[in-house]
Amino acid sequence: MSPMRKGFFVDLGFCEYEPVWRLQLRLVDLRSSSAIPDTLLLVEHDHVFTLGRRASMSDVIEARAPVFKVERGGGATYHGPGQLVGYPIMDLSGMRLDVKQYIRKLESVLVKSLRRFKIETEIKEGYPGVWIGERKVASIGIAIKNWVTFHGFALNVNTDMSYFRCIRPCGMQPETMVSVKELLGAPLRLELVKEALIKEFEAEFGLNLSPFPPDKWKIIAESVGL
Repeated sequence: MSPMRKGFFVDLGFCEYEPVWRLQLRLVDLRSSSAIPDTLLLVEHDHVFTLGRRASMSDVIEARAPVFKVERGGGATYHGPGQLVGYPIMDLSGMRLDVKQYIRKLESVLVKSLRRFKIETEIKEGYPGVWIGERKVASIGIAIKNWVTFHGFALNVNTDMSYFRCIRPCGMQPETMVSVKELLGAPLRLELVKEALIKEFEAEFGLNLSPFPPDKWKIIAESVGL
């Protein structure tokens, strides 16, 4: 068995989208120069719509929140309170993973995390994300620069799903999207989901994640306005 590699994680709590987007770009540069190890950001955003490379404003039916055009793959999506978003900043070349293998690993992390709460999900070839039947509970959209990943995944935990009706999520009908709360019939504490997800992420990628050193983190966060 290969030894676990050291990495960092940061729980950003509740944050606006734009400064976290800037933060990802900064961390990508730091990871590219080996100034930091692989790092997982977890965050809960305020209401926002993002448009991936395959999306345009024609996918926005009603702009009930700010809209950002971003570098990730995929179409339009929504982020907001009650949704757990993960942004892995990882060097794929060091892990000898191609893009498809990396996405499969992210899907595996989400499937195994949800299984801890007795929710059985699946993946669908050609449709990135995590599904339960014909409904999608988690979305994946990534970007890569110099073989370092950014953007990532969004898991609908206690999300207000009405916001998905404002867009064509990844070109699908809004009703395709579903939340953990809907599946269980009751809310699920986001902290419990974070704990499960970090454990499964470590296992899947062979990482031992520790909190980002506070002194170093303070300098990085301030540089992007966080």
